Amino acid sequence: MIVHAVLPGDVDTVPSGGNVYDRRVLAGLADLGVDVTEHRIDGPWPHGPASTIEEVLRGVPDGRAVLLDGLVACGVPDALAPHADRLRLVVLVHLPLADEAGLAGPVARELDRRERRALHHAAAVVTTSRWTAERVVRRHGLDPARVHVAPPGVDPAPVSPGSAVTGTAPHLLCLGALTPTKGQDVLVEALARVSEQAWTCVLAGPVTRDPDFVVRLRATIARHGLAGRVTVPGALTGPALERAWAATDLLVLPSRTETFGMVVTEALARGIPVAASRVGGVGEALGSAGPLPGIWVPAENVGALAAALFRWLADPMLRSGWRLSALGRRGTLTPWTSTSRRIVRHLRSPGPG
Repeated sequence: MIVHAVLPGDVDTVPSGGNVYDRRVLAGLADLGVDVTEHRIDGPWPHGPASTIEEVLRGVPDGRAVLLDGLVACGVPDALAPHADRLRLVVLVHLPLADEAGLAGPVARELDRRERRALHHAAAVVTTSRWTAERVVRRHGLDPARVHVAPPGVDPAPVSPGSAVTGTAPHLLCLGALTPTKGQDVLVEALARVSEQAWTCVLAGPVTRDPDFVVRLRATIARHGLAGRVTVPGALTGPALERAWAATDLLVLPSRTETFGMVVTEALARGIPVAASRVGGVGEALGSAGPLPGIWVPAENVGALAAALFRWLADPMLRSGWRLSALGRRGTLTPWTSTSRRIVRHLRSPGPG
């Protein structure tokens, strides 16, 4: 089986959740014997030119399956339309385009309109959570039979020792692109309210998606006098990321919206509990078996997040309980092979051509 994959040009340079998902899925497809031809498309997606995608699709032989990252495909429905009847177009939706926080109203409405048209040209739509699947079905009037779920997998990982080994202050990690959607500004404001407690925090992730937001975030950290306790190292990969995980006692996910939250399962794989906004598909990442390995907080609620952090910082027994619950979740997580197997079924389904 031959599959063409249309990916953002930064798939190998920006360690976003969507890019990691794409890479792991394509590696899994190759392991399953699928011959994958990649097309990496540079551009300011989702605002790139339709002509670049249309040119790629024009070169794909009739009847072939094409897996398209939604960040690239959903903004260019006119590129998909001429090929919808001759190719099996499968669009992977990581985050509905209009759900990105901070968009001006007219921009969000135009992206929503384009995404609706693009997804109606797809033979199948794959999402990363049940929540997202239900959302795009309702939002865009899609046939539920054409919308499928392939949750992210997770690799086995060693238990993170955190501060228990070093004897240092409890350490928090917020991992994700620094954007309004991920809510690092909410976390910094919450940390300012618990500054009398002992803690350190790292806000790690790509800083190029919204440079103005990063400037404002750094200014807020300085204004609250937290520069010595909150660090913004940029994107972490490889050994640097593993060291960050090993030092972490609590993952904080203060997102304004989240389709799944891959960092949640990555934390649980290491026995790290999670304080997360109760949004989107995060509940699917945290799981429902056994005690909650952390705490839910309302999105964009600084007071609620500060109260949750204060409880965790001030109560060693609570910290221990969350940790034990997180350790209990390690054996319930699914591998990436499961994700790729789900997707290959929809690539192989009968379709045009």
